[in-house]
Amino acid sequence: MSLNTRLLFALLGFPLLVYATMAVLLVIQSDTEARTALQERLEAASELLAPSLAEALAEGDSQRLETMTQQLLNQKGVRTVGLFNEQGNRVLLAGQTTPPPLHAPAEKQLLLEEDAWRLRLPLGVPSNHANQFNADQVSASAGYIGWLDIEVDTRALTLGRYKLIASLSLGGMLLGLLMFLIAFSISRYATRPIEEANQALYRLSRGDYRLHLAPSNTPELHHLTSHINALAEHFQQAQRDMQTQIEQATSELQESMETIEEQNIKLDLAHRSALRANAVKSEFLANMSHEIRTPLNGIIGFCRLLGRSSLDKRQQEWLQHVHRACDNLLMLVNDVLDFSKLEANRLTLEEADIDIVALVDEVVGLHAPEAQRKQLHLVAMVYDDVPTPLCGDPLRIHQVLNNLISNALKFTQEGEVIVRVMLDNQEGQHVVLNLSVSDTGIGLSDDHQKALFRAFSQAEPSHSRHFGGSGLGLTICRQLIERMGGEIEMESELGKGTTLSFTLPMLAHKAIERPPEISLPYPTIRLYETHAPTRHVLEHLLQRWEAKPIAFNDPEQAQLLILGLEIGDFSPERHSHWQTIIDQTSCPVLILASGNSFDLPSLHLPHGGEILYKPFSRAQLVTSLKQLLLPGAAKNKTAETLLALPNASQSLTLLIVDDNASNRELLKTMLEDPTLHVTTVESGYQALEFARTQNVDMVLMDIRMPGMDGVQTTQALRRLSSTWARCPIIAVTAHVLTSERQKWLAEGLDDVLTKPIDEEQLHLLLQRFLGVTHRLTASHSTPTLKTNSKAAHKPGFSHTAPATLPVVDLEMGARLAGGKEYLAREQLKRLIDSLDESEQHMRSAFAQQNLPTLLDWVHGLNGASRYCGAPELALLVETLETRLRTTGLEHVEQLLEDLYQAMARLRTHRPLLLRH
Repeated sequence: MSLNTRLLFALLGFPLLVYATMAVLLVIQSDTEARTALQERLEAASELLAPSLAEALAEGDSQRLETMTQQLLNQKGVRTVGLFNEQGNRVLLAGQTTPPPLHAPAEKQLLLEEDAWRLRLPLGVPSNHANQFNADQVSASAGYIGWLDIEVDTRALTLGRYKLIASLSLGGMLLGLLMFLIAFSISRYATRPIEEANQALYRLSRGDYRLHLAPSNTPELHHLTSHINALAEHFQQAQRDMQTQIEQATSELQESMETIEEQNIKLDLAHRSALRANAVKSEFLANMSHEIRTPLNGIIGFCRLLGRSSLDKRQQEWLQHVHRACDNLLMLVNDVLDFSKLEANRLTLEEADIDIVALVDEVVGLHAPEAQRKQLHLVAMVYDDVPTPLCGDPLRIHQVLNNLISNALKFTQEGEVIVRVMLDNQEGQHVVLNLSVSDTGIGLSDDHQKALFRAFSQAEPSHSRHFGGSGLGLTICRQLIERMGGEIEMESELGKGTTLSFTLPMLAHKAIERPPEISLPYPTIRLYETHAPTRHVLEHLLQRWEAKPIAFNDPEQAQLLILGLEIGDFSPERHSHWQTIIDQTSCPVLILASGNSFDLPSLHLPHGGEILYKPFSRAQLVTSLKQLLLPGAAKNKTAETLLALPNASQSLTLLIVDDNASNRELLKTMLEDPTLHVTTVESGYQALEFARTQNVDMVLMDIRMPGMDGVQTTQALRRLSSTWARCPIIAVTAHVLTSERQKWLAEGLDDVLTKPIDEEQLHLLLQRFLGVTHRLTASHSTPTLKTNSKAAHKPGFSHTAPATLPVVDLEMGARLAGGKEYLAREQLKRLIDSLDESEQHMRSAFAQQNLPTLLDWVHGLNGASRYCGAPELALLVETLETRLRTTGLEHVEQLLEDLYQAMARLRTHRPLLLRH
C-alpha cells in the first residue's frame, strides 16, 4: 500500500468513522425519545379521562361517552378507541379498525405490536354509583365496570426514524466528499516531494548526474532535497575523477605497449595465484579426498611395482606393512567419501541380479586372513528358502556386510563370528531378507548402544586407538540400509557379544528355489568337527546333497572322511595322532583346517584327499567333493574346459585403436605371443575401414581420440554386423571416473582398462573374453604383492615418503614397457618431443577457457606419460585431469604452472637420452 493511499485512509477514515458513530447514536436516541413521549402522552390522556368514562358508563350517558371518546381519538397517532362493559361487550367503538374481543384486564396493559400499540385500561366503579351495583356484579368484574381499549399507530415513528437516517446519510456523503478533497490535497502535498526525490534517485542510478532539485519550504523535505543534490554532485565529481583516471591509465598503457608482451605472463600468473589464494578455504573440503587419494594411489602403485622386484623376507614384511597402512588409509578416505555422498544425497543405487550365497562367500573370503590370524571361527549360513537370483545393489550389500564382519572380527578376541541370511517374508515378486552378523566379542552397554550409529563415534574413546577406524562405518551402513528400504537392529550384552541384524527388501523377478549345487550318489561320509555351528552347516549341506553324514566313532564303512582340525591339532603330539588316523583310513580325507597354508604343517594323505582352510566357500566345498567322490565327472569337466579353450595353434586377432603411436607400440609389445596377431590403427575412422573387411577377437579401444572418440567408434562397430556386435571391446584410458565407467559400459563397451596397463589385469581380461591366460602367464606374468586390505594397522608404525618424485626413472619405464629398456627410451624420447606442442595447445585452450579442448590435450599427455619412466610428470598430469573433470577450470592455474615446470625439467633430460 502506497504512502498516498495510507494518508487518504488516515485523513478520511477517522472523521467519517466518528461521524457514523455519532449518527447511529443520534438515531437510536431520537427513536427512543419519540417512543417514550408517545407512551407517556397516551397513558396520561387515558388515565385523565378514565374516571369520567367510568362515570358516564355507569350512568349510561352515551352522548358524554362519545364526546370523551372523540377527545381520545383526536390525540396524535390514536387510530381506534373502544369501550367495553364488565361482561366484555362493546359499548362504543370509534376509529378505523375493530379491536378483537379480549378478556377484561386486571390492570393497565400496553401491548406492542409490529406497527401499532394497544393500551388496555380497566375502568373502576365510581364511588357515587357503588350502591347501584350488587355484590355479585362487583365481584364478577373484580371491582371494575368495564375497560378502555386504545390502539395507536406507530408507523409515524418509523417514518421519522428513516427520515432522520436519510438526512444523516446525506450529510455524511457531503462530509465525506469534503474530507476526501481535503485529504487528497494534503496527501498530494506530502507525497509529491517524495515522488520527485524517488525519480531523482532513479535518474542517479541510471547515470544521470546533472539533475538539481528545487529546495522545499518544509525543513524535512529541504534536508532530503539538499542531500540528493549533494549526492548528485558527489557522483559528478566521482565520474570526473574516474574519467581522469581512465585517461591517465590509457596514457600509461599506451606508453607501456612495447613491454606488455613480456609482462603478460607474469601478470596472468599473479592474478591466478591471487584468485587461488582467495578460494583455498572453500576448495580444501571439495578436493580433500582427491588430494589424499592421488598420492595414496601413487604409493600403492609403487608398492605393487616394488613387490615385483627381488626383496628379502624382511623387506617384504616392511613392504606389506606399508601396503597395509595405505589400504587402511584408503578405506578411511572411502568412508568419508561415502558419508559425504549420503549426507549430500548424491549416492545412487543400482539394480542387478545377485546370488546371495556367492556374495556372502565372497565377503567372508575377504576376511579369512584376519579370522585365521586371530584363530576365530568365521561361518556363513544361507538358509535354503532364500531364492535366487535376487535383484538389488550388490556393491552396497557387499559394503554393508564387509563393514559388519570387519567390526565383528575387530572386537572379537576369541570365539566365533557367524553370518546368517534368512527369508523373512515373500509376497509375489517381493522378498524381504534378514541378514545378521553375530560375534562373541566385547559387547556393548545400553548407553554405548544408543550412540553407536552416530557419525565419528565409537563405544569407548580408546577404541579408536586400540582397534582403529573412523567411527563412520555403522553410520554409513545404517544410511545405506535405509536407502535400500530396510532397518538395522542391534542386540548386545557387555562382555558376551553383539548381534547386528538388518532387513533387506529385494525384487525376485526371476527367482526360483535354490537347486542343490551337487547331487552325490548317496555316499556315507564320516564327519569330525568340534565347532558346533560349523558341524551343523556341514551336516545340513551333506544331507542336501544326498550324502549320509555319520559320527566320527560310528563303525559303519565310509567313502570319505572329513576332519575339522583346530590350530592345536597341528602341534607335534596332535599332528602325529591325526597322521596315524589318516594312515589307518582306507578312504580319501578332506581336511578343514583353521589356519593358512603358511603357518600349518602338512599332513600326508596316502589315499588321496585335499585340505581346505576355514572359512571356506560353498563352491570350494562342492569342488572338493566332486574331485573326491565324483572323479569321473571332474575329469570330464576338465576335458570339456580344455576343449572349450582355443588350442595353441589357433591364432587370435587383436585390434588396438589409439591415436598415440607410443601407446600402440607398447600395447603391441606387451601382447607379443606366437598365437596372437595384433593390428594397430590410429583413429576411429581407420578402425571402421578395417572392420568393414575383417573381423577380430578383441579390440583395445582408446577413449579420447580426435574426430571420432572411442565410444562413438564402438557404437559404429556394433552396427556393422552381428559378429562385431558380439566382439569384446575394452576401453583403454588414462583416467576414468566411476560415473564415466558406468556410462561407457551402458554405451556398448565390455570393460575398462586403466593406464598404465597392469599385466595381471590384461591377462584376466584375455582369460575372461578369449580364454588364453595359460599361454600369456608363462611369458609375461610377474609376482604381485598380496596383502590383506582389512588387516589391522599396527600402532607405532610410520614411514616417510620422498619429498619429490624423480623426473626420469628408466627402471620404472622398462618395467612398464614389458622389460624392454630400449622401448622405454624410445617412449620417453617421443614424449619429450611432443611436450612443446602439448604445452602450446594447453596454454591456448586455457586462455580461451575451452575446457573440452584442454581436457583432450591433458588426457592425451596423461596417456602418453603412463607408459614412460617420468613419474613426476605422470603424477602431475593425473592430478590435473582429475581436477578438470571434478571442478572444471576453477582453481587449476597453479597445477598448470607446476605441470609446465615439470615439462621443462623433463626436456632437459633429452640430451642424456640421445647419448645412449
